[in-house]
Amino acid sequence: MPQQPSWDEDTSDGGERLVGAAADGEDLAVEAALRPKDLGEFVGQTRVREQLDLVLRAARARGGTADHVLLSGAPGLGKTTLSMIIAAEMGAPIRITSGPAIQHAGDLAAILSSLTEGEVLFLDEIHRMSRPAEEMLYMAMEDFRVDVIVGKGPGATAIPLELPPFTLVGATTRAGLLPPPLRDRFGFTGHMEFYAPTELERVLHRSAGLLGVHMTDEGAAEIAGRSRGTPRIANRLLRRVRDYAQVRADGVVTQEAAARALAVYEVDERGLDRLDRAVLLALLKLFGGGPVGLATLAVAVGEERETVEEVAEPFLVREGLLARTPRGRVATPAAWRHLGMEPPQQPASGGQEGLFGP
Repeated sequence: MPQQPSWDEDTSDGGERLVGAAADGEDLAVEAALRPKDLGEFVGQTRVREQLDLVLRAARARGGTADHVLLSGAPGLGKTTLSMIIAAEMGAPIRITSGPAIQHAGDLAAILSSLTEGEVLFLDEIHRMSRPAEEMLYMAMEDFRVDVIVGKGPGATAIPLELPPFTLVGATTRAGLLPPPLRDRFGFTGHMEFYAPTELERVLHRSAGLLGVHMTDEGAAEIAGRSRGTPRIANRLLRRVRDYAQVRADGVVTQEAAARALAVYEVDERGLDRLDRAVLLALLKLFGGGPVGLATLAVAVGEERETVEEVAEPFLVREGLLARTPRGRVATPAAWRHLGMEPPQQPASGGQEGLFGP
């Protein structure tokens, strides 16, 4: 069996994969140059963009700060970009931090006490903030005040600290993990959807222009169809296809160049990579399409259980290639067709008769 790639501790977003939605150092550097500067440049998320535009316009008309904003959705859809646009539209500075970085109430108090009036505080992965800091945030968001505890034990004293009005922009990939008291304090909540291929083509054309890459409409469509509905993945694939076109073609990203380049990087026409196909092949060839338990499937693939469950399965389920059932994982008819295989005519080894019909 070929050597498997190593995975970081947080593998939920597939940060080591070409089609993973987590951002690595290269992604962050490129995204800084490609980010739209205002809502007019922002592609996709039509409903969230329109609603947010109304919120910001009304706040500017009142001459006050905008309501607190909660953005939820999968990684790579533009939550950080929207937070920067909010600050730019309001003409305010922005401070960026994350939930895991705030492990104590004192960490949050230090950040809040240094904010200026109207400043935007972007708190990424807000659901991973510690509970004491979370409880302090309740009062800060509602009353623009925090109580700083000085001393310990019976002699401890709470000193109220007034805060200037500010706008909190929280981002989360798991909105269900936020406690209701925190969710209720956001004046606006926007859910980021996956992008349609036509929207990704617009993103790609804009990025290609900024990167100085000559790309045909067919080349953009080829990359968009393999990008899993995520702009971050689309921009990453564009850079890899650009490299291929410069080395092995005439430098133009055409449909043929894009298809050949992504074949080299093992990203197929539906956006599946090596790990995704390995899971499906094991499920189909070794277990007749299932049902099979997650632990058994992970052993067959040669990966950790968490890697299969958190990295590969979400996209396979969303694409309708795999189903989670009480008895285990089951391949759908679409999975058999995608891999060019015929489903068995007899009941699968799990004994689930009629799984694929007569």
